[in-house]
Amino acid sequence: MAFRHEPVLLHEVLAILQPRPGGLYVDGTLGGGGHAQAILEAAAPDGRLIGIDQDDEALTASKERLTPYGGRVTTVKGNFRRIKEILWGLGVIEGVDGILLDVGLSSPQVDEAERGFSYRSDAPLDMRMDLSGTLTARDIVNSWPEGELARVVRDYGEERWAARIAKAIVRRRQRQAIETTGELAELVKEAIPAAARRHGPHPARRTFQALRIAVNDELGALEEGVKGALEVLRPGGRLAVIAFHSLEDRIVKRILAEEARSCICPPEAPVCTCGRRPRVRLIGRRPIVPGPEELARNPRARSAKLRGAERLAQE
Repeated sequence: MAFRHEPVLLHEVLAILQPRPGGLYVDGTLGGGGHAQAILEAAAPDGRLIGIDQDDEALTASKERLTPYGGRVTTVKGNFRRIKEILWGLGVIEGVDGILLDVGLSSPQVDEAERGFSYRSDAPLDMRMDLSGTLTARDIVNSWPEGELARVVRDYGEERWAARIAKAIVRRRQRQAIETTGELAELVKEAIPAAARRHGPHPARRTFQALRIAVNDELGALEEGVKGALEVLRPGGRLAVIAFHSLEDRIVKRILAEEARSCICPPEAPVCTCGRRPRVRLIGRRPIVPGPEELARNPRARSAKLRGAERLAQE
């Protein structure tokens, strides 16, 4: 696979991170290396970058792309949910100046049918971002209880027909196992009422999203990753997070809002007694979204939302 990925909201990410010479930065979702390359360029001549990704093909592609930057780049296979442990393992104890988390699926992963992410092609049901993982989408659809299937599709896919879809999956697998993305996509399509599937995106889109999130525990990883990132930033260091659907964005928004709060005393308290100080300053109150020019160039960026925060000094 040619792992080329158009970096989303590139200029806006740089505006938040403000890379500078001598700084140390982390790209927690390295992908094809587009954001990483721009950070290294902005931090020239001696700014350094640590790139993390759980996808072997992404790591191979990004290493090749970032070869000209030599010792300024360190790449690590891992999940950004373990960002603290990864950095400590590299001897980074005093913190970093900026972190980027570009959450979700990359275009090359979608476009490679064999990875089993897409409902537009017929391939084995997989959906693992890290191919060394053991849980696959096939395991979920063929073995999880009907109630748990419905919960996953409803909560992670925000699918109103989750119960019908789960019932249809269980009914089919009682006769024979569901093996491919094509089989599942057609099954989901048939489970949704005809009137509800006449308009909008492919009827299976939400179910496939839900299964991908479940296979990779994406929401749990995001929560741990954002909290861990805030812990390893130096005072003045900045975090940028790009989310691609409302579930992700709500998690990022909630964590950053909590960390930006000062007093957490009950509203009825006459004076503050908690002594809490905010750990971050929000960079903008609303998420940054792609403009018309970027959307014309890269339609897959349409759902991206970027939020940023700056770590404050703690007295």
